[in-house]
Amino acid sequence: MKKRTLWLTIIFCSVFGFVFPKINSAADNTYQQLKVLVDMIEIINKNYAEDIDYEKLIHGAARGMVDQLDEFSQFMDKNVYKIVMEDTEGEFGGIGIRLDIKDGWPTIITPMPGTPAYKMGLLPGDKIVKIESETTKNMVSDEVVKRLRGKPGTKVKITIAREPVNKDEDWIYKDLEISRELIKPETVKYKPMPDSIAYVRIVDFSGHMVDDFANVMKKVSADKSQGLILDLRYNPGGLLMGAVDLSRFFISGEKMIVYTKGKNSSNYQEFHSYAKAPYPSLPIVVLINKYSASASEIFAGAMQDNRRAVIIGETSFGKASVQQIIPLADGSALRLTIAHYYTPSGKMIHRDPKTGKGGITPDIKVKISREDELKVFESMEEIYYPQKENAIKDKPKVKDECLERALEILKARDSFLSLKQTV
Repeated sequence: MKKRTLWLTIIFCSVFGFVFPKINSAADNTYQQLKVLVDMIEIINKNYAEDIDYEKLIHGAARGMVDQLDEFSQFMDKNVYKIVMEDTEGEFGGIGIRLDIKDGWPTIITPMPGTPAYKMGLLPGDKIVKIESETTKNMVSDEVVKRLRGKPGTKVKITIAREPVNKDEDWIYKDLEISRELIKPETVKYKPMPDSIAYVRIVDFSGHMVDDFANVMKKVSADKSQGLILDLRYNPGGLLMGAVDLSRFFISGEKMIVYTKGKNSSNYQEFHSYAKAPYPSLPIVVLINKYSASASEIFAGAMQDNRRAVIIGETSFGKASVQQIIPLADGSALRLTIAHYYTPSGKMIHRDPKTGKGGITPDIKVKISREDELKVFESMEEIYYPQKENAIKDKPKVKDECLERALEILKARDSFLSLKQTV
């Protein structure tokens, strides 16, 4: 046992003393704090009623260590790391959801219209608490996605937890078996509105979104639209450069769009607009809600700080951090938050779990109840997919307050400009 304890002590001292010399020289109590772990292992080995699996013990300590950081930094054992790093070859099926991690649980941001998840009645805010009877608590998002994917036609069993409409009621749990299908998501949807106003919904910031948006804007121009509503509600984000390139459609003058900053200066990076934008003066209103995350927030923040758009809705999700995956010696890995995203004015987008501060605060707040929120979501989908089957039927319609306010603002602006020209 003394040899094993000596070996563990050498490992801890080597890792924290030589690999991280700043820690070694910071204070003498650093070693004493690390020695607590070594002492615990010795005590457990000597006194615990059963034999010890040292790998599980060390990995458990690693998870506990990372849990003290933030919910997006994660320790991955070698099996999870392998799943995360594997590329899916050929066609793959899925259930048709976009998700993110919230409070340690995979949370549905939006089910995609016409997909198995949509037909089964899954809703924004539903938490996936089990996949094939295995808990998803603190499961990395990549692993959740890999487990939900599979060959089209195969089935996956999940358990969801749904927030009740009334706060004093219990959460609703449902066991579902969903058949996977080949998912072909649409990223940008366009609908002309009255009074020469264009409504464009961006579903996410995946790889081909910018090209799809450029094609939609050609239609917007052809229709001679005088105002644009960009709907980013229920948009979980995606690629950073999608947010940057979208901003470059509207912001001119090489202005700041977003920057990253961490402890190390090497993690500082700035992103700017080009000298000229294709649509530098088109009046714009951006809609966001509590499910708008990541790239959605970067774009909304850039438009707000550059006074290029009016932001309407709810304060956004508050997820805007940079993670790096660092392989470890035994085949496991560490996903570590190394920087955060900041708006041009210096506001950190990422939500502070201690203070609750973060996200993009809209210029005009529109708060709606959970019940109305779900009705609005269904109404949004029916604009484009009135024929699609949904498991939730016979729901009364509700006015979309955010959309109504956006239309009012754009109409009022047109009236003001018309009056100014007449005078």
